[in-house]
Amino acid sequence: MTAALLAPLGTLPFLATLWLLAVLGARILEESGAKIVAALKGVPPRPVSEIGVRCRTRSQARRAMPANLEWRAAA
Repeated sequence: MTAALLAPLGTLPFLATLWLLAVLGARILEESGAKIVAALKGVPPRPVSEIGVRCRTRSQARRAMPANLEWRAAA
């Protein structure tokens, strides 16, 4: 009688573990699936330059303008 009551309790952790493995497997395939497919086909992975890396540069700061006597007097 106790075995019949314990069976559902054993099934829940099994199903939760199975679901967790499926989620982790999907995440791994999403991140590195392209690399795995390229390796199976024997094609080298794309170089970094083709991936579309954006380089952010700072804009050049404006140089201070020399003060004229007229502008100083107006201030």
